[in-house]
Amino acid sequence: MIFQSRFAGKVMVVTGAAQGIGAGVATRAAAEGAKLVLVDRADFVTEIEQAIVEAGGEAVSVQCDLETYEGATAAMAAAIEAFGRIDVLVNNVGGAIRMRPFDRFEAAQIDAEIRRSLMPTLYSCHAVLPTMLAQGAGTIVNVSSNATRGIRRVPYSAAKGGVNGLTQALAMEYAEAGIRVVATAPGGTQAPPRRVPRNAAGDNAEEQAWMAEAVEQVTTSAFLKRYGTLDEQIAPILFLASDEASYITASILPVAGGDIG
Repeated sequence: MIFQSRFAGKVMVVTGAAQGIGAGVATRAAAEGAKLVLVDRADFVTEIEQAIVEAGGEAVSVQCDLETYEGATAAMAAAIEAFGRIDVLVNNVGGAIRMRPFDRFEAAQIDAEIRRSLMPTLYSCHAVLPTMLAQGAGTIVNVSSNATRGIRRVPYSAAKGGVNGLTQALAMEYAEAGIRVVATAPGGTQAPPRRVPRNAAGDNAEEQAWMAEAVEQVTTSAFLKRYGTLDEQIAPILFLASDEASYITASILPVAGGDIG
């Protein structure tokens, strides 16, 4: 369902906008009147920009690596250059790289999980604050996960626990400055095959078995006994980003079929 003009006059930055939830959030927000800044390190983020523009919306795309602070500051600078302000930031970058028992993770793999699923959100929140403070207003929506309780992905769970803590502490610290900070905590979500694999090295037979165990746990832990759809994840993100949620801050909304994580 499209809410006409819900984001009219708003500038929204969406990270991880090239595919999946991020692409869906950006496309629907544009249809609801937002001006979009699409951030991703994948070059095909330009395809989402083109689709939005062809549909009559306004969008620019920015290629950068949000696992670095320089990438986060470059993304926010590009948004200011294009549209002069940032009203909403949706931090969507993240995702487990590997599934395995914690004792089987190597130190470098642990570091990679934290770098992927915590640092882009932490860096982007920090990078956007000067703009939102100058405006005296802004909304940050972080995409966390209900996998703060789950098997075969402990480092990812720790990273998303960090996103939850960041959300609540930032909301408390900057509420008086007119900045809301909220999050959704998606559960398992059906999505098209990733164009950039989560694990570029591929999964061997043992890793595939561990992945299957994680998938079974996610499905059985959900009260509704199924994965969610992309639309079922996109709608709560946009609600929290909108003025309809103006009295909601510091909240982390589970969107996981009953499994609150």
